[in-house]
Formats: sequence, C-alpha cells, structure tokens
Amino acid sequence: MTPILDMIGLVASDMQATAAFYRLLDLDFSTADEGPYIEVATRGGLRISINDLKMIKSMEPDYVQAVGQRTGLAFLCETPSGVDAKYAEILAAGHPSHKAPWDAFWGQRYAQVIDPDGNVVDLFAPL
Repeated sequence: MTPILDMIGLVASDMQATAAFYRLLDLDFSTADEGPYIEVATRGGLRISINDLKMIKSMEPDYVQAVGQRTGLAFLCETPSGVDAKYAEILAAGHPSHKAPWDAFWGQRYAQVIDPDGNVVDLFAPL
C-alpha cells in the first residue's frame, strides 16, 4: 500500500497560545486545555496536531527544537481581499507580521504571519 500523508504535527512551547493562533485560521482546536496533544481535521481531511514541547521531550529526551524555518504551512483564502482581511485579523490579535500582503509574480495575493513558536505561516489566494 502506498503511504498517504495524513497528519502534520507541530511542536508548541505554549499549547494555548498556539491553539489560539491556529483558531484564527479556522482550525478548531477546541480542546487545548485538555492535555499535551490535540488534533483537528481540515476540510480537506488532513489532520494537524499540536504537541506540547514538554511531552515531546518526555518521549525523546535529546529532542532539540529546530532553528529556522524548516517547514511551512500555507492557508488558501477565498479571495485576494480575504488574504488582506485574515492578515489584519491575525495582527489585531497580537501576532507579528513576517511580510505584509503583496501581489506575487506567480499570480497570487500573498502574506506571511508568525505563529507563537516563530513559524512563518503563509496566507494566499489566486489573483
């Protein structure tokens, strides 16, 4: 059987802050207070999990947090103006910008924000 990509896992130093950030992107992490691991299925069926850093270190004592941008998450917005609106909403919630919305040469409206653990998250829509 061919393997199927089923889940992307994020390691978080603050479960509540990370869950709150991704709720702004319509991922319903409603159980962040219930433990060191939570997951949600996207509309496309892919699961996203948030794993508490302390839990990861308890299973893998030599675990070292990655430095730099190793993996990126990109969220498709319905319209170019939707990119601008979601970007503004995330900044208004206190999260930093990485790059303000712009029209990319590859034909998309694009913006980048930063999650609580420093990961750059992309927002995009076709122009």
